Amino acid sequence: MAKKARVKATSDGSERIFSGYKPLASTYDEYFSEAGKVRPQASTIVQHLENLGRDEIRERMRLAHASFLEGGITFSVYSDARGGERVFPFDPLPRVIDPAEWKSVEQGLKQRVEALNIFLNDIYSKQKILKDKKIPSAIVLGSPVYRPEVKGIRPRNGNYIYVAGIDLIRDQQGTYRVLEDNVRVPSGVSYVLENRIVMKKTFPRLFDRHSVVPVEEYPNRLRRAVTSAVPGRGANLVVLTPGVFNSAYFEHSFLARRMGCDLVEGRDLAVVKKRVYAKTTRGLQPVDSIYRRIDDDFIDPLAFRKDSMLGVPGLVEAYARGNVVLANGIGNGVADDKAIYPFVPDIIRYYLGEEPLLEQVPTYICERKSDRQYTTENIDKLVVKAVNEAGGYGMLVGPKASKKERAEFVRKVNANPRNYIAQPLVELSASPTWTPRGPAPRRLDLRPFVLRGNDTWVLPGGLTRVALVRGSYVVNSSQGGGSKDTWVLEARKS
Repeated sequence: MAKKARVKATSDGSERIFSGYKPLASTYDEYFSEAGKVRPQASTIVQHLENLGRDEIRERMRLAHASFLEGGITFSVYSDARGGERVFPFDPLPRVIDPAEWKSVEQGLKQRVEALNIFLNDIYSKQKILKDKKIPSAIVLGSPVYRPEVKGIRPRNGNYIYVAGIDLIRDQQGTYRVLEDNVRVPSGVSYVLENRIVMKKTFPRLFDRHSVVPVEEYPNRLRRAVTSAVPGRGANLVVLTPGVFNSAYFEHSFLARRMGCDLVEGRDLAVVKKRVYAKTTRGLQPVDSIYRRIDDDFIDPLAFRKDSMLGVPGLVEAYARGNVVLANGIGNGVADDKAIYPFVPDIIRYYLGEEPLLEQVPTYICERKSDRQYTTENIDKLVVKAVNEAGGYGMLVGPKASKKERAEFVRKVNANPRNYIAQPLVELSASPTWTPRGPAPRRLDLRPFVLRGNDTWVLPGGLTRVALVRGSYVVNSSQGGGSKDTWVLEARKS
């Protein structure tokens, strides 16, 4: 049975807001230890929130919501019949990360992304890792997101991954583990930056009492990364968006403004003599680098889907000639295919000659007969995922599913084994999250963002997504999740 947090009453005898808080059993809590004691990095925050009291926190939450609404900080859910834009759910109780812990995570992230970038260079050229049988060729070449159309095309500086979003969880012991890799068009960083702005507005004194590593330099770092392969200065950069109906359109426009560049759609660009130009009132203007937020399938109707109205005809040819930088590269999806994920430790060892610094979650590959049999026979104990779905879709949480749902997934796995993996249900860490009754534990994950250009830089903290529904493991905003500001504390100088 989980113990209540040890928090004393206020001086006037009224109950502290954390007095009834019970960490989830068998789960690592970000604020409180198993004994109910406040963790050192969270002690000042707990004290400050206690001093504010419930009514004041509710009022500041109202102000935060109004700030998000006024700023148009929204997202879309395609599957919701109600349609329309929603304000991104925000929780005011920040996640706090110890600086020593973060340093270790940061090193592991850099190692992982470096190895994945080398993997992409190899897979689209000599394919040495396949010839050496470190990964089954069928798993890689049979991936629905492997792009044979770009085999032999080497992007400038050999850089496929300019931006990565690596999803992390913490297990019952508090160990960070990689859950998923995102190296196509990872989203969510705009909410990191906006969360920090709103927190500073609504809880300014918390920042007076803590030395929190800033996140505001991300847009400048992003610009430097995606233009790093362009010689000279003054590279002409654009952000390529599918348009206003995309769920992440707010982020596309936000980053374009912050980077000081144009936000364009496919119809705003043209390829002339294998070079890319932007259509402007001053005529065609050359484009050197494109931070693209359009999936491979839709980026060029001459190379991929012929019915695409979102992309730019001839863009792949211009990319192949080295006349434009695409961030991220075409074909990156094979590196974050969930069926490739179990092999990433081997990828790190093969290319870098190092042991992985970050652990993973044990994974069963349903393409393998033995793994498939184990998955179908133990589906009530496992989480089963479609390998190229995102946003919490195409997933079954076996222990929470009905018999009918489990039987349906057994049928799907047997019908298309390559499309599924399975993992044990890992207890995500939890953190105090504000509810109508006060703080309660809710599960969360973390998506740090890694930028690769002339060097590699990790945004301090990243996007903490939280399952706002009691008992839920699904943190995606499209499935009812929200987010928190993520604080990496400054290391103390000795």
